[in-house]
Amino acid sequence: MGSYGIIGDTSRPRRARRLGRAWKRRCSLWLFSLSLLSLVYLAFFGARLPFDSLHHGHVNGKFFANEVEKSKMRHANDYISEDIDTLLEGQGSHTSLGKEISVNKSKFQNLGFASDIKNNLSHARADSQLEGSKHSRAKSRKRHVPCEVGFAESVDNLVEPGNYLNFTKFSLEYITKEETSNKNVVIEPRFGGHQTLEQREKSFYARNQTIYCGFVQAPEGYRGTGFDLSEKDGEYMASCIVVVSSCIFGNSDFLRRPTSSKIGTYSKKNVCFMMFLDELTLKKLSSEGHVPDDMGNIGLWRIIVVKNLPYADMRKTGKVPKFLSHRLFPSARYSIWIDSKMRLHADPMLILEYFLWRTRSEYAISNHYDRHCVWEEVLQNKRLNKYNHTVIDEQFMFYQSDGLLKFNESEHSSVLPSFVPEGSFIVRAHTPMSNLFSCLWFNEVNRFTSRDQLSFAYTFLKLKRMNPGRPFYLNMFKDCERRAIGKLFHHKLVDNPVL
Repeated sequence: MGSYGIIGDTSRPRRARRLGRAWKRRCSLWLFSLSLLSLVYLAFFGARLPFDSLHHGHVNGKFFANEVEKSKMRHANDYISEDIDTLLEGQGSHTSLGKEISVNKSKFQNLGFASDIKNNLSHARADSQLEGSKHSRAKSRKRHVPCEVGFAESVDNLVEPGNYLNFTKFSLEYITKEETSNKNVVIEPRFGGHQTLEQREKSFYARNQTIYCGFVQAPEGYRGTGFDLSEKDGEYMASCIVVVSSCIFGNSDFLRRPTSSKIGTYSKKNVCFMMFLDELTLKKLSSEGHVPDDMGNIGLWRIIVVKNLPYADMRKTGKVPKFLSHRLFPSARYSIWIDSKMRLHADPMLILEYFLWRTRSEYAISNHYDRHCVWEEVLQNKRLNKYNHTVIDEQFMFYQSDGLLKFNESEHSSVLPSFVPEGSFIVRAHTPMSNLFSCLWFNEVNRFTSRDQLSFAYTFLKLKRMNPGRPFYLNMFKDCERRAIGKLFHHKLVDNPVL
């Protein structure tokens, strides 16, 4: 019995040691598993979800309102809500994505948190790309709002002022084809032609002359230079007297129809609403439900399909309908240009009366909402990589060598209230001086960069300097008035190629 007691006493510590080692291994395994699960949880659901009450202001069961954080969230929510409107505009409420965006927008507005809408609309690329940059600029970004525009009450009693078109008179003709005297010399066909610096200098004189102004065809045997239209569209455009035009090339934006309720019966019958598209854009719009009817219209827009685009740069191609409306619509007396980022929200006839007839002007464009000096515009274009920096510098140095100065409000405000325009909205009468200025401005864009804000002031000031006693009546109005005539959206998000 004693031997059993001795053997039993020595075996207990050994079993205890074995059990202890097994227990330690099991505890280590469980701790490791719990740690791994915690890491997976945090990775998928975020570290702040278990402490959600802290983010709503609950500490030790007491609630306090953090007004600073609330203000930041409201500001961010405003920006994202604006972007959702842009998405809805492009998708259409009838599409599945449009319905999903609408539902998520209402959820977002009820909850009041920017992060919710970001998660719910993570598949919407436009929203996700804009979110980060807008939040970082929310505090410093200036708020620009529309101001009241004193339009006439109705178009019924509008009458074009007597002798309104009695501006500077001269005759302009346009070079339509280039010839080469040496058949052995190969030239590159160019829509804007091959204008020499001497021809460029002479073209600034307001006198009877033949100038380069786009639509230049190469000699026989060469390919066409582009911006080809159908014969049917050409005939229709030749009949227009008052034109509202816009364009989308390279599927670079959404289609925004004029607000029909703001357009009077007279304008709907007598004004040509023209939207220039390339085939790629039309195909994309059709897939989104924007299909032209039997008359070739989408809403008020008459769709004009452009084939053989003249430039690889879609922005530069867009300058053709923007600046050369007098070439595209040879019978037109007035034209209104509206950028694709805007939805027209006023009657075209009221616009003509307010911006041209009432001010006795032949050209109207707004000042830029933020910048007034070309020096500032150059820096901004380079900072945002809007164009190749070397090409921008070449253009800028050329202009400085030809007399362009920094904008000084005390010295230049009597000439122009700003040297930088906001070119998304232009109203013009097709007078000789207006047509000449449009050709000159287009030629600068054709020669240098597509950033037309860089060349506006130089072109206007040089035209004025070289024609003393032959005035050009340009009305540069306030940017807030531009915002009053149309609803502004963001452009479709595309990469900015540094060309």
